[in-house]
Amino acid sequence: MGLPIIKNQNTQANSVLAANTIAFTACFAVWVMFSVIGIPIKELLSLNNTQFGVLVATPILTGSLFRLPVGMMTDKFGGRIVYFILLLTVLTPLWFIGSATQYWQFLILGLLVGVAGASFTVGIAYTAKWFDRKHQGFAMGIFGAGNAGAAITNFVAPVIVASVGWQMVPKIYAIAMMVVVILYWMFTYTDPDHSHSTKVTIKEQLQVLKNPKVWKYMQYYSLVFGGFVGLSLWMTKYYINEYGFDLKDAALLGAIFVLPSGVIRALGGWFSDKFGPYKVTWWVMWVSLVCLFFMSYPQTALLIKTTAGDVRFDIGLNIWVFTALLFTLGISWGIGKASVFKFLSDEFPENIGVVSGIVGLAGGMGGFILPIMFGALIDFTGINSVIFMLLYGATAVSLIWMHFTFGKDERAKNIKHAVAEASNK
Repeated sequence: MGLPIIKNQNTQANSVLAANTIAFTACFAVWVMFSVIGIPIKELLSLNNTQFGVLVATPILTGSLFRLPVGMMTDKFGGRIVYFILLLTVLTPLWFIGSATQYWQFLILGLLVGVAGASFTVGIAYTAKWFDRKHQGFAMGIFGAGNAGAAITNFVAPVIVASVGWQMVPKIYAIAMMVVVILYWMFTYTDPDHSHSTKVTIKEQLQVLKNPKVWKYMQYYSLVFGGFVGLSLWMTKYYINEYGFDLKDAALLGAIFVLPSGVIRALGGWFSDKFGPYKVTWWVMWVSLVCLFFMSYPQTALLIKTTAGDVRFDIGLNIWVFTALLFTLGISWGIGKASVFKFLSDEFPENIGVVSGIVGLAGGMGGFILPIMFGALIDFTGINSVIFMLLYGATAVSLIWMHFTFGKDERAKNIKHAVAEASNK
């Protein structure tokens, strides 16, 4: 069953959606590339956990900071040309990562390649323009499924590392990205709705920052997307350190979190269209809280003195229980990423580019800060599961904020609806 399109040609809208999603998938695979190649680089340069956290998070920084200006440019000039230029800027630094030998070189090239992360903002705004409001959530969810590009890195990069070395990963990615750029330009179209937006000033675009709802959505997205990026960058290393897997198996296990979290985003958009973004986001937060509570518990040995001698109990999550919880958390956050953006398409249809840029920036900054905090906390405490303790606290804050903001709005709506129904009887 096709989606209703607000443009004249259904085929153009579907082509744009497909091309945007493929391009975003490629960009996301590049964006989190250091989650795999960073591990042999860590060994090569003898980095500690904090330095490793900075290395894998560096591309996330520029990808986050550029989301706002890229979103503004999308509203002003149109999605097609902005997306095309963004894709081109990634190619050169991506190729030269394979030739880097010093820590500072990896950081600089990582900053340049990180621009790929801003592809989400231009793509989500460009996609939304082609669909009516009733179906925007589903369409944006399909586009957002490009998050699964992180799983491509988990599957492909370890194989390349084992076969020809980590240096070939960015070079092969650069060749693949060139193919994506060509296909993108061939199968996308200019959105005529942008023709009226060229006179909008930067000051007018930034007026949206005065809306307190935007700040609320920024906090939610910094958890569901920032947490997703942070764990995507860290889970391969977590499985190696906590459960003793090698790089290939650890990356495959990490994909159990990354892949469904990306793919399920389309279903999250459909849920948000059908049940409303508030209900969906509320349940996402509760499911996340429960999963993170159990995942936070460190591996513990309990020694009990008995009359027959000492009895030792090992308490902690085995690999199967932990992976099941991680899978559930990934599903939950994948749905939550879609529900937050459904809020934006409903409430800010005219300037979704700049709003999605602001909210995306907040989410990306969460993905940048978290790996650094993960590394610092592990270096300080020596406990691997401390990363989930941090995320548990952030989720609790989000739930409290929802209760005292959205909850109040929803109760007022329900009372108004009940009064209206009573008056009609």
